[in-house]
Amino acid sequence: MSTDVTPAPVPNFEETGSERTMVFICSKGTLDMAYPGLILANAALGEGIAVHLFFTFWGLDMITKKRMDSLRFTPLGNTATHMPQGLGGLPGMTSVATTMIKRQIASVGVPEVPDMLEQIVASGGHLWACRMSTDMMHLGKGDLYDGVEDILNASDFIEMTEGAQVLFI
Repeated sequence: MSTDVTPAPVPNFEETGSERTMVFICSKGTLDMAYPGLILANAALGEGIAVHLFFTFWGLDMITKKRMDSLRFTPLGNTATHMPQGLGGLPGMTSVATTMIKRQIASVGVPEVPDMLEQIVASGGHLWACRMSTDMMHLGKGDLYDGVEDILNASDFIEMTEGAQVLFI
């Protein structure tokens, strides 16, 4: 066994003159999966980092006017809920679980999804929707949260955010 292990490079974020950009690809539309990208984006903006959020597939629910206020959480199939899996399939459990997680989120002072989006946009963050996903779901720009700048195809988004740090959520 070799002991010559080259350590992974550690980025130096203290460099002056280089602008750091982060991209969050939001692909899930459940309540529990909406918050990770929004919280990280908000934190990055607070650190002076340029932020772009790209909403694709079910992540579009986070920015679709008809759905963004009613994101839900289901314990069904989610072993991280620490409850017997059989309970998740009972009628009404998704509503109960959604109410519980909304209370927990509010109890730590985290705003609801539309308010988080508003904070991100007000802080200079950029929201983009995926062209293929909006086409599949028959959505136009008018169906989306007003802070969404445009609907882009994946190639244009990749080119626009070249060199950015990317997190897929």
